[in-house]
Amino acid sequence: MMKNSRVDPNTVAWVPAVRSMFLSGAFAALVFLLAARESQAQLEKHPKGYVCYRAAQPLAIDGKLDEASWAQAPWTDAFVDIEGDKKPRPRFRTRVKMLWDEEYFYLGVDMEEPHLQASYTEYDSPIFVEDNDFEVFIDPNADNHVYGEFEINALNTGWDLLLVRPYKDGGPAMNSWGIPGLKTAVHLDGTLNDPTDLDRGWSLEMAFPWKVLGDLAGRRSPPKEGDQWRVNFSRVEWKFDVVGGKYQKPKGRREDNWVWSPQGVVNMHRPETWGYVQFSGATGGDVAPEPDPTWSARALLHKIYYAQIDYRREHKAWAKTLADLGFSESDYKSLAAAPRIETTESLFEVTVEAMPSAGKSRRLHIRQDSLVWED
Repeated sequence: MMKNSRVDPNTVAWVPAVRSMFLSGAFAALVFLLAARESQAQLEKHPKGYVCYRAAQPLAIDGKLDEASWAQAPWTDAFVDIEGDKKPRPRFRTRVKMLWDEEYFYLGVDMEEPHLQASYTEYDSPIFVEDNDFEVFIDPNADNHVYGEFEINALNTGWDLLLVRPYKDGGPAMNSWGIPGLKTAVHLDGTLNDPTDLDRGWSLEMAFPWKVLGDLAGRRSPPKEGDQWRVNFSRVEWKFDVVGGKYQKPKGRREDNWVWSPQGVVNMHRPETWGYVQFSGATGGDVAPEPDPTWSARALLHKIYYAQIDYRREHKAWAKTLADLGFSESDYKSLAAAPRIETTESLFEVTVEAMPSAGKSRRLHIRQDSLVWED
C-alpha cells in the first residue's frame, strides 16, 4: 500500500528572501531536472563513513580544538569537490572531527584559507550567497525527509533551517526552525576582511544539543552504540576580486563547493549520498565504520527513483515495469527478489527485499518524493 505524506506542506512556511528567490520558478524546475545519470553514477560508491567517539569530558566551545578530547578523535578525509572525481581537488584543505556526550553532538572543523572573509552579521541571513561558509546537514533517519541544515561564516553568524523534503521533490523549507541551545565559536588564524595579507585559515567548534536532534530523529537521543546517522558537510568558497581594498564577489562567477562525501551533482540536497556517522561509546580508538548492510538495496531504490523521474518527464506517466526503465535481472541479482513497482496516476512506490550478509531480509521502499522507509 502507498504510504501517505507524514508532513502537511500547508502547515510550514517557505524560506523567505534570497533562498526562495533561488528556488522558485525556472530555477526550481532546473534543480528538479538535474541529470539523473549523474546522481545514479554516485550511487555506485558507498558514501564515506566515520566513527564518532564519546568525549572524555565536556568541551569548552571556543573554536580552537586544543582540548585533550579532540586529540582522541580522528579527522575525516580531506574534502573533495561536490561532483567527486570528475572535478579537481579543492585548492584548500578542509577536514572535520566529531565527538559526542550526553548533552551534545560536537563538530570541530579546520579550514585552510589565505583570504579570510565574511560580511553577514544577522542570524538567519542567506550566508552562502555572499560569504565563504561551512554547512552541516543531518538526516537521523536516513529517509531523505525532515532533515536539518546549518550554515556559519567566519563572523560566527549562523543560519538554521529544516527541510521537510529535498527541494527537487518540492521542498518546503522551514526557515522558522531553530536550534535552541546550539553553541558555536570561530577561531581566526589571520586577519578578517584584509586583502593586504595572507592568512592561515579558520577553525570552528559546534555543539548541537541532543534535545533538538532527538526531535529531528523522532526518538530519544543520543544514539545507541553502533547507530548510524546520515550526515554531510559542505564548504562554499568564492574567488573574490579586490576592489578598493575590499573583497568583492564578481558577477557571474560560480562558487566552489567542497564536501566530505561527494554528491555527484552541484546540489547538497541529495541525502542519499551523504556520509554515515557511526556512534561509539568508547572515548577513542581506530575502529573502522561498518558499511550499511542495506546499501545495495538503497542504491537501487534511488536509481529506480531517478529513472522514474526521467521516464515521467518524457512519457507523462510512471513506468509500470523495471524493463520500461531499462533495468534487467543483473541489476538486482543480489536481492531476494525482483523489486516491485506500484503506480497510480500521480504516485509510485518501489519495494525491495535487502539481503544482509547475516540475519533475515529487510524490506525497504521509496516513493515519488524520494521518501525511503523500512518495515
